[in-house]
Amino acid sequence: MIESVSLTVTGMKCGGCEANVTSKLNAIDGVVSAKASNKDNQVDVEFDTEKTSLDAIADIIHDAGFTVETS
Repeated sequence: MIESVSLTVTGMKCGGCEANVTSKLNAIDGVVSAKASNKDNQVDVEFDTEKTSLDAIADIIHDAGFTVETS
């Protein structure tokens, strides 16, 4: 099943940060699309829940050096 999420991500300061997060997420099997915005502190991800999980996506963002805000 395809799911879309918008995550609040802090620590992105420039276009390079956006590109880093976007490329790492798009490399995950199951991610259909990913777009990061440092201006909005947001990452939008569309993914196949049968191939990857929200936790795996959050881990990739964290491993890239950024914080995923949870509420």
